Amino acid sequence: MSHKPLDLRINDAAEWVLARKASSVAIQLPEGLKIRATEIADELSSKADVPVVIIGDPCYGACDVRINYREIASVLIHFGHSRMPSVTDDGNILFVEVSANADVKGMGTTADRLPKNIGLLASVQYTGLLNDVKKVLEGCGKKVSIGTGDKRLSYPGQILGCNCSSAVSVVNEVDCFLYIGEGDFHPLAAAFGIKKDIFILNPMTNELRSLNETRDRMLRKRHAATESARSANSFLVIVSTKAGQRRDDVADDIIKKITSVGKKAYKAIMEEISPDALLSYRVDAYISTACPRLATDDSVRYKRPMLTPQEAEISIGLRKWENYEFDEIREKP
Repeated sequence: MSHKPLDLRINDAAEWVLARKASSVAIQLPEGLKIRATEIADELSSKADVPVVIIGDPCYGACDVRINYREIASVLIHFGHSRMPSVTDDGNILFVEVSANADVKGMGTTADRLPKNIGLLASVQYTGLLNDVKKVLEGCGKKVSIGTGDKRLSYPGQILGCNCSSAVSVVNEVDCFLYIGEGDFHPLAAAFGIKKDIFILNPMTNELRSLNETRDRMLRKRHAATESARSANSFLVIVSTKAGQRRDDVADDIIKKITSVGKKAYKAIMEEISPDALLSYRVDAYISTACPRLATDDSVRYKRPMLTPQEAEISIGLRKWENYEFDEIREKP
């Protein structure tokens, strides 16, 4: 596969700003794009003839969209992620997905390493390639499925680090899943959430690899964290104020379960969750109801065990490890 630079679609963004006669613009970017923040601000300000404010806070996804942007600007442009239909339908927020392009014609050479029935998945940057990949694989004799997820997802085949519903929708039709993208963050959600092999095809390098070893290593770490919390008598149950991560119902449910077995639980509402922010609380363990990856990916950074609600159920004896589930944020039908 050959790879082309990311298209930031500044011209489209400027036209959108002009159409709304906006007096000012706020831009929100994920960490990987902040290196281009000043470049984007300069170009957008010049083409739309408006002042641009850069939102400097960390941004982890569309679940983290700055819904109170009107405090600083009349419109918001959120770069790097697709809109979560269930989180916002504000007409003055533009999501610029920053899609990547690649030539997939040469990927047929990897088809013989895959089973017959394949489900395709991608991060938002590469969802536009899925139909082309499907045609290539079908030309090699494969049967290919692209699932449709819930209202946290904008496109068929798309997965997030907290949601693999598009994979679940076709799990019974496939032998494995092929993820088009870079890194492990997004496909790990599917690796935890479904019982099928997952392969990653990196469009930058054309490298094909299995995610099974990474998944198993992560599960061993989660087992260790869960077991270390069995002696905990008090828990801080954390609720995020971020637009697409707030789950008070999940927090309230796990608090009831903890107190039902004679242990203590305290509910804390937080914007940014970090080791330093939690150090002051005198509890034995933490439970995150915010982004599921806070516990699974970042737990080593915390002085006390950081669990998901399902892991907490195991640690207090209300669920068996054999019934382990990945903590997804799903939208109700």
